[in-house]
Amino acid sequence: MKLQLTLALTIVSFSLFAQTKYSNEFMNIGVDAAALGMSNAVSATTSDVNAGYWNPAGLVNVKDNELALMHSSYFANIANYDYAAFAMPLDDRSTIGFSLIRFAVDDILDTTQLIDDQGNVNYDRISLFSTADYGFTFSYARKLPIQGLNYGINAKVIRRIIGDFANSWGFGFDAGIQFESQNNWKFGLMARDITTTFNSWSYDEEAFARVQGAVEGQNQELPESSEITIPKLQIGIAKSYVFHYDYSLKAEFDLNVRFEQNNDVISTSFASVNPALGFEFGYIDMIYLRTGVGNFQNELQIDNSESLSFQPSFGLGFKYRGIHVDYAFTDIGDQSAALYSNVFSLKLDFSAFR
Repeated sequence: MKLQLTLALTIVSFSLFAQTKYSNEFMNIGVDAAALGMSNAVSATTSDVNAGYWNPAGLVNVKDNELALMHSSYFANIANYDYAAFAMPLDDRSTIGFSLIRFAVDDILDTTQLIDDQGNVNYDRISLFSTADYGFTFSYARKLPIQGLNYGINAKVIRRIIGDFANSWGFGFDAGIQFESQNNWKFGLMARDITTTFNSWSYDEEAFARVQGAVEGQNQELPESSEITIPKLQIGIAKSYVFHYDYSLKAEFDLNVRFEQNNDVISTSFASVNPALGFEFGYIDMIYLRTGVGNFQNELQIDNSESLSFQPSFGLGFKYRGIHVDYAFTDIGDQSAALYSNVFSLKLDFSAFR
């Protein structure tokens, strides 16, 4: 029975299909080391190719073609997270962008056939498979007739694959707005999965039958074939300052809202709110130091008391002409139990090479 339990764990992901509130969580990890170094508090100020993820309204500030790349590894290099994005202006009032996110664990041992029908262990029957999540996003942003007001829309296609066991397709939309006042205050609103993002799963029933009943009380029935990702809001306010021409400071405060009750510092049956605060200090528009704090949680202790925890972050950036290299020392996302991670990203502004 213990060996059967080990075999069943190789497809434990089957039991996750029916989850709703944590569906497509890989899309919430975040992109761009510059943003991660500010604890993701960028919805009001994001203004480059990465705005397609953080708030598509910010894409209107892209003046020429831009390319962004990021790679990071998590859980002792077991999981790989890759991101690529491209943005280009259509005219002086509108911009489009494309992005691709992949979060995957490759070369997983499939031991479901390790034991043959006679009960013999045969290691030649072990094979490899990968589980991978893909998110493709098309973004469109446009300036509105009101001075300083912009909007943006994302159309997302989600593809999730668990070897030959199961796969799904999903579709959803995001929408965002940004506004900059004449006194340099900036406001942002990003609504993710505004129509809910729907995932439809299909799976190999023969593979499921091989482990059905292997562990008493588990894998007894086929899992749900659909998931729904509930909407989320990110609301931000920011202000930028310039000192003595060479020094700059950007500060932003965001509220991350989920329409569910969880361990966030503000939590009700209707919604939970998690604040984040980020700072970016710049020197001669070339060197940047970033820090932030977020992910405030009421953690339940062993004695049933609660204590407040939070997640600090730190980052560095360097820009030379059209080349931007950024680094962040941070966690991978609000729902992660992982320790801190090192993240690097690269951005190219094509206008500097013309």
